[in-house]
Amino acid sequence: MTEGNFVDYVKMYVASGKGGQGSAHLHREKYIAKGGPDGGDGGRGGHVIIHGNSNLWTLHHLKFKKHIRAGHGEHGSSSRSTGADGEDAYIDVPLGTVVRDTETNNVIFEITEHGEEKIIVEGGKGGLGNWHFKSSTNQTPRYAQPGLPMEEKYITMELKVLADVGLVGFPNAGKSTLLSVITSAKPKIADYEFTTLKPNLGIVEYRDFQTFVMADIPGIIEGAAEGKGLGHYFLRHIERNSVLLFLIPADADDIKKQYDILLDELRRYNPEMLDKDRLIAISKSDMLDDELKQELKAELDNEIPIPYLFISSVAQKGITELKDKLWKMLND
Repeated sequence: MTEGNFVDYVKMYVASGKGGQGSAHLHREKYIAKGGPDGGDGGRGGHVIIHGNSNLWTLHHLKFKKHIRAGHGEHGSSSRSTGADGEDAYIDVPLGTVVRDTETNNVIFEITEHGEEKIIVEGGKGGLGNWHFKSSTNQTPRYAQPGLPMEEKYITMELKVLADVGLVGFPNAGKSTLLSVITSAKPKIADYEFTTLKPNLGIVEYRDFQTFVMADIPGIIEGAAEGKGLGHYFLRHIERNSVLLFLIPADADDIKKQYDILLDELRRYNPEMLDKDRLIAISKSDMLDDELKQELKAELDNEIPIPYLFISSVAQKGITELKDKLWKMLND
């Protein structure tokens, strides 16, 4: 899947089907002059249903589908025959999709499980045929109910990818390189800022065939809350992560300052992000000799209140320890 095909935000119009009209038919048959009312009910209008599909991971297939309409219910007919129900319209979405009412911006529901189905607009109920209204005092009702009208709504669908670990860091911190080393993902890697323009997901293989999912989002810079860089647009993708892995390069001028800036940007986006478990990985540590590493450790022990590790994705150093630590944090 290329960056251009990753779509995590779509708006569309959805409309259910109208209910079919009930029949006001009167029975006529040879030798039966006055058979009475036998009009059947109208069929139900089709629903528009959101369906969770674990085989999808983007909303790209809905990018150009701006209008979704379900089928109308058929009218009732003679011999108490009920009209056919309108055809339901299904919208397949990846897991982690949040559906909002576009006009109010209120969340209607979320899809988090494969096969989960939610009705976004219900089809109109079919009208009752005239045989429902016959009585001892009204033996020949010549009327029936109309079907109920359709429902329509403008909705916004927003994808928040489901991952266990979210990578947080400045541009060129080595997030994409780590993801390519620790998983089978193949993100774009280059020697310039904002190489990553769309979120990437990778499955980390752990001991005894166990796995967990890691998500890499575009780099954050100071002032992202004001729209600098790529802003906060992609931070929704780490809202559901259990653990946040902060990646800070060993050659940073001030590791503690970079960590504080990243943490502050998360807080400004959503204060609840600070309740997640956090771990710092000092990347590109193959550039440090033992003496420099000891000096840096002594400095970090006094300044940083959360656990940290030294790793090198290129030299494959500290990767096993990183996996062990993340697995323990995910399962404690």
